[in-house]
Amino acid sequence: MSHTAHIRSHRKPRRSATTSIAVRAGVASGVLGMAAAGAASASAAEPVTQTLELPTLTADLATQVAQSADATQQAAANYTLQAERDAAAANAAKQAKADLAEAKKKKAEEARKAAAERAASRSAERTTLSASTSSSASTSTSTATGSAAAVVAFVKAQIGDAYVSGGTGPNSWDCSGLVQAAFKSVGVSLPRVSQDQSTQGTQVSLSNLQPGDILYWGSAGSAYHVAVYVGDGMFVGAQNPSSGVGEHPLSYDPPTGAVRVL
Repeated sequence: MSHTAHIRSHRKPRRSATTSIAVRAGVASGVLGMAAAGAASASAAEPVTQTLELPTLTADLATQVAQSADATQQAAANYTLQAERDAAAANAAKQAKADLAEAKKKKAEEARKAAAERAASRSAERTTLSASTSSSASTSTSTATGSAAAVVAFVKAQIGDAYVSGGTGPNSWDCSGLVQAAFKSVGVSLPRVSQDQSTQGTQVSLSNLQPGDILYWGSAGSAYHVAVYVGDGMFVGAQNPSSGVGEHPLSYDPPTGAVRVL
Protein backbone atom coordinates (compact mmCIF):
# COMPACT_ATOMS: atom_id res chain seq x y z
CA MET A 1 0.00 0.00 0.00
CA SER A 2 1.24 3.45 -0.87
CA HIS A 3 2.28 5.71 1.96
CA THR A 4 0.11 8.39 0.65
CA ALA A 5 -3.08 6.36 0.56
CA HIS A 6 -4.47 7.79 3.78
CA ILE A 7 -3.53 11.44 3.17
CA ARG A 8 -6.48 13.64 2.33
CA SER A 9 -6.47 15.66 -0.84
CA HIS A 10 -6.15 19.50 -0.55
CA ARG A 11 -8.55 20.10 -3.43
CA LYS A 12 -11.91 21.62 -2.62
CA PRO A 13 -14.83 19.44 -3.39
CA ARG A 14 -16.91 20.36 -6.41
CA ARG A 15 -20.29 21.91 -6.00
CA SER A 16 -23.05 20.35 -7.89
CA ALA A 17 -24.95 22.32 -10.62
CA THR A 18 -28.13 22.23 -8.59
CA THR A 19 -26.52 23.94 -5.67
CA SER A 20 -25.08 26.67 -7.91
CA ILE A 21 -28.52 27.42 -9.45
CA ALA A 22 -30.17 27.59 -6.04
CA VAL A 23 -27.64 30.05 -4.82
CA ARG A 24 -28.06 32.24 -7.85
CA ALA A 25 -31.85 32.12 -7.53
CA GLY A 26 -31.60 33.21 -3.93
CA VAL A 27 -29.36 36.08 -4.81
CA ALA A 28 -31.73 37.21 -7.58
CA SER A 29 -34.70 36.89 -5.30
CA GLY A 30 -32.99 39.01 -2.72
CA VAL A 31 -32.14 41.65 -5.23
CA LEU A 32 -35.68 41.77 -6.57
CA GLY A 33 -37.06 41.96 -3.08
CA MET A 34 -34.83 44.90 -2.27
CA ALA A 35 -35.87 46.63 -5.52
CA ALA A 36 -39.56 46.11 -4.75
CA ALA A 37 -39.12 47.42 -1.27
CA GLY A 38 -37.33 50.44 -2.61
CA ALA A 39 -40.10 51.07 -5.15
CA ALA A 40 -42.76 50.75 -2.49
CA SER A 41 -40.87 53.16 -0.29
CA ALA A 42 -40.51 55.63 -3.15
CA SER A 43 -44.22 55.32 -3.99
CA ALA A 44 -45.17 55.99 -0.40
CA ALA A 45 -42.90 58.98 -0.28
CA GLU A 46 -43.79 60.79 -3.54
CA PRO A 47 -47.23 60.76 -5.38
CA VAL A 48 -47.25 59.91 -9.05
CA THR A 49 -48.78 62.51 -11.42
CA GLN A 50 -50.56 61.09 -14.51
CA THR A 51 -51.07 63.28 -17.62
CA LEU A 52 -54.16 62.65 -19.85
CA GLU A 53 -54.04 63.69 -23.43
CA LEU A 54 -57.34 65.08 -24.90
CA PRO A 55 -58.20 64.29 -28.47
CA THR A 56 -57.25 66.99 -30.95
CA LEU A 57 -60.21 69.09 -32.29
CA THR A 58 -60.19 68.30 -35.97
CA ALA A 59 -61.60 70.58 -38.69
CA ASP A 60 -64.56 68.22 -39.32
CA LEU A 61 -65.47 68.10 -35.66
CA ALA A 62 -65.26 71.91 -35.44
CA THR A 63 -67.55 72.20 -38.46
CA GLN A 64 -70.08 69.82 -36.90
CA VAL A 65 -70.02 71.77 -33.63
CA ALA A 66 -70.55 75.05 -35.51
CA GLN A 67 -73.39 73.57 -37.56
CA SER A 68 -75.04 72.21 -34.43
CA ALA A 69 -74.80 75.64 -32.79
CA ASP A 70 -76.30 77.30 -35.89
CA ALA A 71 -79.14 74.76 -35.98
CA THR A 72 -79.87 75.34 -32.30
CA GLN A 73 -79.88 79.11 -32.81
CA GLN A 74 -82.16 78.80 -35.86
CA ALA A 75 -84.56 76.55 -33.95
CA ALA A 76 -84.67 79.08 -31.12
CA ALA A 77 -85.34 81.87 -33.62
CA ASN A 78 -88.13 79.82 -35.23
CA TYR A 79 -89.73 79.18 -31.84
CA THR A 80 -89.55 82.87 -31.00
CA LEU A 81 -91.07 83.84 -34.36
CA GLN A 82 -93.86 81.31 -33.97
CA ALA A 83 -94.60 82.56 -30.46
CA GLU A 84 -94.77 86.13 -31.77
CA ARG A 85 -97.11 85.05 -34.57
CA ASP A 86 -99.35 83.18 -32.13
CA ALA A 87 -99.48 86.21 -29.84
CA ALA A 88 -100.27 88.49 -32.79
CA ALA A 89 -103.04 86.15 -33.96
CA ALA A 90 -104.52 86.02 -30.45
CA ASN A 91 -104.43 89.81 -30.20
CA ALA A 92 -105.98 90.16 -33.65
CA ALA A 93 -108.80 87.76 -32.73
CA LYS A 94 -109.40 89.61 -29.49
CA GLN A 95 -109.48 92.95 -31.30
CA ALA A 96 -111.80 91.58 -33.98
CA LYS A 97 -114.18 90.33 -31.30
CA ALA A 98 -114.12 93.70 -29.58
CA ASP A 99 -114.69 95.50 -32.91
CA LEU A 100 -117.64 93.20 -33.71
CA ALA A 101 -119.20 93.85 -30.32
CA GLU A 102 -118.70 97.59 -30.78
CA ALA A 103 -120.20 97.43 -34.29
CA LYS A 104 -123.25 95.55 -33.00
CA LYS A 105 -123.64 98.03 -30.19
CA LYS A 106 -123.35 100.94 -32.60
CA LYS A 107 -125.82 99.36 -35.02
CA ALA A 108 -128.32 98.75 -32.22
CA GLU A 109 -127.93 102.34 -31.06
CA GLU A 110 -128.42 103.63 -34.61
CA ALA A 111 -131.52 101.45 -35.01
CA ARG A 112 -132.88 102.75 -31.70
CA LYS A 113 -132.28 106.35 -32.75
CA ALA A 114 -133.85 105.74 -36.16
CA ALA A 115 -136.91 104.16 -34.53
CA ALA A 116 -137.18 107.10 -32.13
CA GLU A 117 -136.88 109.56 -35.03
CA ARG A 118 -139.55 107.70 -37.01
CA ALA A 119 -141.84 107.67 -34.00
CA ALA A 120 -141.27 111.39 -33.47
CA SER A 121 -141.88 112.04 -37.16
CA ARG A 122 -145.13 110.06 -37.12
CA SER A 123 -146.24 111.90 -34.01
CA ALA A 124 -145.46 115.24 -35.65
CA GLU A 125 -147.29 114.19 -38.80
CA ARG A 126 -150.32 113.15 -36.79
CA THR A 127 -150.29 116.44 -34.90
CA THR A 128 -149.99 118.42 -38.14
CA LEU A 129 -152.64 116.34 -39.83
CA SER A 130 -154.99 116.67 -36.91
CA ALA A 131 -154.54 120.43 -36.97
CA SER A 132 -154.98 120.61 -40.73
CA THR A 133 -158.07 118.42 -40.71
CA SER A 134 -159.58 120.52 -37.94
CA SER A 135 -158.85 123.60 -40.01
CA SER A 136 -160.21 121.97 -43.15
CA ALA A 137 -163.44 121.16 -41.37
CA SER A 138 -164.09 124.87 -40.98
CA THR A 139 -162.92 125.85 -44.44
CA SER A 140 -164.15 122.95 -46.57
CA THR A 141 -167.69 122.64 -47.78
CA SER A 142 -169.64 120.98 -45.01
CA THR A 143 -172.84 120.55 -46.95
CA ALA A 144 -172.70 118.09 -49.83
CA THR A 145 -174.61 118.76 -53.03
CA GLY A 146 -175.53 116.67 -56.02
CA SER A 147 -173.87 113.27 -56.42
CA ALA A 148 -171.57 113.93 -53.45
CA ALA A 149 -174.61 114.41 -51.22
CA ALA A 150 -176.00 111.05 -52.45
CA VAL A 151 -172.70 109.28 -51.69
CA VAL A 152 -172.64 110.81 -48.19
CA ALA A 153 -176.23 109.78 -47.59
CA PHE A 154 -175.53 106.23 -48.73
CA VAL A 155 -172.58 105.62 -46.37
CA LYS A 156 -174.35 107.24 -43.41
CA ALA A 157 -177.28 104.91 -43.99
CA GLN A 158 -174.96 101.93 -43.43
CA ILE A 159 -173.68 103.08 -40.02
CA GLY A 160 -174.06 100.21 -37.57
CA ASP A 161 -173.70 97.46 -40.19
CA ALA A 162 -171.15 94.71 -39.54
CA TYR A 163 -167.63 94.61 -40.89
CA VAL A 164 -166.90 91.42 -42.82
CA SER A 165 -163.80 90.92 -44.93
CA GLY A 166 -164.89 90.75 -48.56
CA GLY A 167 -168.37 92.07 -47.68
CA THR A 168 -170.22 94.09 -50.34
CA GLY A 169 -173.60 94.56 -48.59
CA PRO A 170 -176.35 94.96 -48.09
CA ASN A 171 -175.85 94.45 -44.31
CA SER A 172 -172.12 93.72 -44.02
CA TRP A 173 -169.18 95.42 -45.64
CA ASP A 174 -165.47 95.74 -45.83
CA CYS A 175 -163.94 99.18 -46.38
CA SER A 176 -163.57 99.11 -50.16
CA GLY A 177 -166.88 97.26 -50.63
CA LEU A 178 -168.73 100.12 -48.88
CA VAL A 179 -166.98 102.83 -50.94
CA GLN A 180 -167.58 100.97 -54.20
CA ALA A 181 -171.31 100.54 -53.43
CA ALA A 182 -171.67 104.20 -52.40
CA PHE A 183 -170.28 105.49 -55.71
CA LYS A 184 -172.16 102.85 -57.68
CA SER A 185 -175.37 104.35 -56.26
CA VAL A 186 -174.64 107.55 -58.23
CA GLY A 187 -173.48 105.76 -61.39
CA VAL A 188 -169.71 105.88 -60.78
CA SER A 189 -167.84 102.59 -61.26
CA LEU A 190 -164.85 102.12 -58.97
CA PRO A 191 -162.34 99.26 -58.70
CA ARG A 192 -163.06 96.71 -56.00
CA VAL A 193 -159.94 97.00 -53.78
CA SER A 194 -158.43 99.83 -51.72
CA GLN A 195 -155.14 99.92 -53.62
CA ASP A 196 -156.85 100.72 -56.89
CA GLN A 197 -159.45 103.08 -55.41
CA SER A 198 -156.61 105.23 -53.98
CA THR A 199 -155.46 106.10 -57.50
CA GLN A 200 -158.86 107.11 -58.95
CA GLY A 201 -159.82 110.70 -59.81
CA THR A 202 -157.53 113.49 -58.63
CA GLN A 203 -155.28 113.58 -55.59
CA VAL A 204 -156.37 116.35 -53.19
CA SER A 205 -154.84 117.89 -50.07
CA LEU A 206 -156.18 116.85 -46.70
CA SER A 207 -156.51 120.57 -45.93
CA ASN A 208 -158.92 121.02 -48.87
CA LEU A 209 -161.34 118.14 -48.43
CA GLN A 210 -164.92 118.16 -49.67
CA PRO A 211 -167.78 115.82 -48.75
CA GLY A 212 -167.71 112.76 -51.04
CA ASP A 213 -163.88 112.63 -51.30
CA ILE A 214 -162.32 109.21 -50.83
CA LEU A 215 -159.82 109.01 -47.97
CA TYR A 216 -157.08 106.38 -48.00
CA TRP A 217 -154.50 105.02 -45.55
CA GLY A 218 -151.10 103.94 -46.76
CA SER A 219 -149.70 105.25 -50.02
CA ALA A 220 -151.46 105.83 -53.32
CA GLY A 221 -151.48 102.58 -55.23
CA SER A 222 -150.78 100.47 -52.13
CA ALA A 223 -153.43 101.73 -49.69
CA TYR A 224 -154.69 99.27 -47.08
CA HIS A 225 -157.88 101.13 -46.06
CA VAL A 226 -160.41 103.60 -47.55
CA ALA A 227 -163.40 105.60 -46.30
CA VAL A 228 -165.63 108.53 -47.38
CA TYR A 229 -165.24 112.07 -46.05
CA VAL A 230 -168.71 113.36 -45.07
CA GLY A 231 -167.86 116.95 -44.00
CA ASP A 232 -167.34 118.76 -40.69
CA GLY A 233 -164.05 116.85 -40.12
CA MET A 234 -165.82 113.48 -40.09
CA PHE A 235 -165.58 110.31 -42.18
CA VAL A 236 -167.64 107.13 -42.50
CA GLY A 237 -165.98 103.79 -43.13
CA ALA A 238 -166.07 100.07 -42.40
CA GLN A 239 -163.18 100.06 -39.95
CA ASN A 240 -162.83 96.60 -38.43
CA PRO A 241 -164.88 93.70 -37.01
CA SER A 242 -165.07 95.27 -33.55
CA SER A 243 -166.42 98.68 -34.62
CA GLY A 244 -168.17 97.79 -37.91
CA VAL A 245 -169.34 100.69 -40.07
CA GLY A 246 -169.10 103.94 -38.11
CA GLU A 247 -168.65 107.70 -38.27
CA HIS A 248 -165.44 109.10 -36.75
CA PRO A 249 -163.47 112.35 -36.63
CA LEU A 250 -160.35 112.57 -38.78
CA SER A 251 -158.24 112.65 -35.60
CA TYR A 252 -159.57 109.18 -34.70
CA ASP A 253 -157.38 107.66 -37.39
CA PRO A 254 -155.70 110.34 -39.55
CA PRO A 255 -155.66 109.31 -43.24
CA THR A 256 -152.61 109.50 -45.48
CA GLY A 257 -154.23 111.11 -48.51
CA ALA A 258 -157.42 111.65 -50.48
CA VAL A 259 -158.77 111.51 -54.03
CA ARG A 260 -161.71 113.33 -55.58
CA VAL A 261 -163.81 111.38 -58.07
CA LEU A 262 -166.97 113.59 -58.27
